[in-house]
Amino acid sequence: MVLELSSQEIDAILLSIKVSIWSVVFSLLPAVYIAYVLSRKKFWGRQALNVIVHIPLILPPVVTGYFLLLLFNRTGIIGRFLDTYFGVTVAFHWFGAVLAAAIMSFPLMVRAIRLGFESVDPKLEVAAYSLGANKFIIFLTITLPLIIPALITGAVLGFAKSMGEFGATITFVSNIPGQTQTIPSAIFEFLQIPDNNFMTLRLVCLSLLISIGALYISEVLASRLSRREDNE
Repeated sequence: MVLELSSQEIDAILLSIKVSIWSVVFSLLPAVYIAYVLSRKKFWGRQALNVIVHIPLILPPVVTGYFLLLLFNRTGIIGRFLDTYFGVTVAFHWFGAVLAAAIMSFPLMVRAIRLGFESVDPKLEVAAYSLGANKFIIFLTITLPLIIPALITGAVLGFAKSMGEFGATITFVSNIPGQTQTIPSAIFEFLQIPDNNFMTLRLVCLSLLISIGALYISEVLASRLSRREDNE
């Protein structure tokens, strides 16, 4: 059947979704913290931190994957430690794909969430502080609710970027069907097979539908939150 997917395609789709979700889960809180620091704190080295955060956007993805491979393979500094003391292998494992996707999508998440923080009027926080609320309570009850649309945007951007990540992933975890092969890796493999344009095009369309679906859901959630805030 035309729409019947092969087991390799199904595995690639499910793994891509799994990797993208875990990438967002691991990146979201650090992205919120870094975005808050960059938008609200003034300190020496702030610009250096901003540059470091955005390095994955500047470097070729293959270079990022190569650095990850150097650090996390079994003879690397971090990889040897994880393997010796915890029996954990990151390179050539699906979790390595999560790590690569998280690093590559992190700058986009930070930028989106940082814009959310910068759109919040600091006078609201100052007023709450003058009334006796501590900074943590102010963040939870005032700042965080106001940046929820930015959080959703950042999460969706991270998910979409993770779905499309290829260079760093294939360099770091290779292209092993059923283990580390994501949709972009599968598309790359299918392109190497003569007269296999149909399977390639099918995966391209499916990845496009997943990304559009994620963007649509984020727009719906953001608009509902905006309407609720306006009503309040």
